[in-house]
Amino acid sequence: MNLTLILKFLKDLSKNNNRDWFEKNRSVYLVAKSSFEDFLETLHKDLVKIDEGLESLNPRKLGFRIYRDVRFSKDKRPYKLNMGAGFSPNGKMEQEPGYYIHIEPGNKSMIAGGMYMPDPQNLAKIRQEIDYNAEGLLKILNGKEFKKHFGGLSDWDRVKTAPKGYPKDHLNIELLKNKSFTVSHLFTDAEVKDKNFVKNVAALAKSIKHLNDFLKSAIA
Repeated sequence: MNLTLILKFLKDLSKNNNRDWFEKNRSVYLVAKSSFEDFLETLHKDLVKIDEGLESLNPRKLGFRIYRDVRFSKDKRPYKLNMGAGFSPNGKMEQEPGYYIHIEPGNKSMIAGGMYMPDPQNLAKIRQEIDYNAEGLLKILNGKEFKKHFGGLSDWDRVKTAPKGYPKDHLNIELLKNKSFTVSHLFTDAEVKDKNFVKNVAALAKSIKHLNDFLKSAIA
């Protein structure tokens, strides 16, 4: 596991995001990819201690492809400038709460978690749970350690007004406006290179699990 090597490869890729350079440096990419999978394997051992639902996963298969889908994008650069992976009971956080790890140079690495873009049925269930049991979610969000590391729910994916079926003056309207229920915490490159990085990521995942448990209960 060599996270310094991963950061260096991605930094070099950011300056040479084209197929010719990538093919010439494919051997370096494969070493970086293998190192990232080593990291996921090590992290998985700690995550299972926090969340037993992840035990059956093969961590080496959880990484996302480095190739960008450019079919409908004006940005035609072919490669992502990060290595990421999703941990959830059925793998890669598809319509279920989980944990996302992201390695990117320039102090952009992160751990994130929660539920990303739930489908209409699951979104309705989460909003209903907030309507009935906002205290449970607020207790998590207002926890001292949780607020210290995450601040609160990410606010990038929200409706502008009250969602259908809820009054504009609902006591918890700001929570109900969310269309995704995620949190994230950034790491500096120095923190990524630190020998305790895996342990630090796992410690934050422990806080995220409280949010995931709330969301899992809501969509059950």
